[in-house]
Amino acid sequence: MFDKIIIIIMMTLVTYIPRVLPFTLFKDRNIAPYWISFLKLIPYAALASLIFPQVIYSTGSIGSAIFGAALAVLLASTKINVIYVVIVGITGSFIFDIINIHFFN
Repeated sequence: MFDKIIIIIMMTLVTYIPRVLPFTLFKDRNIAPYWISFLKLIPYAALASLIFPQVIYSTGSIGSAIFGAALAVLLASTKINVIYVVIVGITGSFIFDIINIHFFN
C-alpha cells in the first residue's frame, strides 16, 4: 500500500512540475511575438497529430476517409461552426462510400 502512495506522489510531481515551471521561470519576462504565435499553435498541432491517424482508419475505405477529412478541412478553413464541419465530413465520407460501391464495384 505504501508503494502505491509513493508512486501516486511521484506521478503527481512529474505532471505538476512541467506545468508550473514555465509560469515561474517566465513570469517577469517578455517573450518575443514570434514565440507567442508559435506557442499558440502547439495545441492545434498536438490535436491534429492525435486525430488524423484515427480519421484515416475510421472507415473501411481510405479514399472515403480522406474525402471526408478534406471536406472537413475545407469547411473548417471558412471558420464556420464546428458541428457543421463534423456533419459535412461524416456525410461526405458516407456519400463517397455509396458512390464508390454503386458505380465502381
